[in-house]
Amino acid sequence: MSRKVRRVPYQLDTRGVKDLPLEEITAILRGADELIMSGGRSLLAKILKGSRDKKLLSLELDKSPVYGYYKHLTLADIQARVDWVIVHDYLDINYDYRLPLLRYTESGWEIERETYARELMEGFDDLLASGQTEFDMSYLKDRARDMILILLDMVEASGDARYIPILEAWAEVDYEKVRKRIGVVIELIEGGR
Repeated sequence: MSRKVRRVPYQLDTRGVKDLPLEEITAILRGADELIMSGGRSLLAKILKGSRDKKLLSLELDKSPVYGYYKHLTLADIQARVDWVIVHDYLDINYDYRLPLLRYTESGWEIERETYARELMEGFDDLLASGQTEFDMSYLKDRARDMILILLDMVEASGDARYIPILEAWAEVDYEKVRKRIGVVIELIEGGR
């Protein structure tokens, strides 16, 4: 005989938040990235607040690029904004056994993958600025393919030949489909010189 699972209940409350600018929606979605199907609304609010909560720090969530984004607001006001993002279908809540966990909706993922691709592109610029000549690009393997393709589109659109050594190093460690796209990007950049 199986026991009934007692799910942890939740109630969304936007506390009168009527609208959020895209910048704030993007920040909330970016903060949620490390919590997808592993954390919930409260932990997301603490990241955005810049909390020094022990659990948050032990999970190294203070390294999020949006850590402390809403440091000037109360946790309740931040929670209302997180709930607004859920109500307006950018994030959703799925239960994993008994806990309500965050996940992206299709519209939320569209925004987040663009944001993350831009961050990765900025990371390429940082690598180049550091003067490195050898690049370990293994951190890009096993990332969401649609986001990786957007990143490659950004590199292609830049037409900047400085990215070629990074692309070549990346092609050595990724899967065949990504390697093919990297090859095309390199050819197009070299052809535009």
